[in-house]
Amino acid sequence: MIRVEKLNKAFNGKPVLEDISVTFEAGKTNLIIGRSGSGKTVLLKSIVGLHEIDSGEIWYDEKLFSKLEFQEKKEIRKQIGMLFQGSALFDSRTVEENVRFPLDMFTDQTFEEKTERVNFCLDKVNIKNANSLFPSEISGGMKKRVAIARAIALNPKYLFCDEPNSGLDPLTAILIDELIKEITDEYSMTTIVNTHDMNSVMKIGEKIIFLSDGVKCWEGSNKEILDSDCTTLNDFVFANALAKQLRKSSL
Repeated sequence: MIRVEKLNKAFNGKPVLEDISVTFEAGKTNLIIGRSGSGKTVLLKSIVGLHEIDSGEIWYDEKLFSKLEFQEKKEIRKQIGMLFQGSALFDSRTVEENVRFPLDMFTDQTFEEKTERVNFCLDKVNIKNANSLFPSEISGGMKKRVAIARAIALNPKYLFCDEPNSGLDPLTAILIDELIKEITDEYSMTTIVNTHDMNSVMKIGEKIIFLSDGVKCWEGSNKEILDSDCTTLNDFVFANALAKQLRKSSL
């Protein structure tokens, strides 16, 4: 579980997140949704410690992460898996080397043990016979799956995904959603996903918070979102549905 209490963050005096409080539950896919510029990525980066917050608290289970010293934060970060928006694979490293990277950084395992773990993670994301390929030699969907394999290499307790479906075709996006949900369920991770994709919301959104201009406007599940009385959220949902119809009609 990750808990955020009254979090505030500003850049150059301009508020970006205001008084955000939310609990992200273990074993569930927790989604942060909202338009571009709503504060989703800043919130995610604040939670993992990539941004220093101005005020408030960030708890990882019973540990007050936002007040820990560097070395103590580092211990928690070893339990974090991160899937970046652009996959962020190392172009000069093979698929196997990319997935092995966190094992090289944070473990004392033998090369054989690391290789066994790499192959296990690649198998988990349904990638076979691609260990020696470079990122330039695989598809966008495969890059995402390799990035997920790398994110789970250390068997993390917490998984963060920043726009995991960005740049993917609808079918591949569905497969990535299903993979994230499957891994979350299997390992009972606290998974937090940034997205503006309503397909993802309706498919895997067990716990959802909606941000607008840095403020949490709504909280609930995908079963409740269509019955919301939040006008800003309803406008966001409608805009997504309209954009989807326009894309279909242009094909």
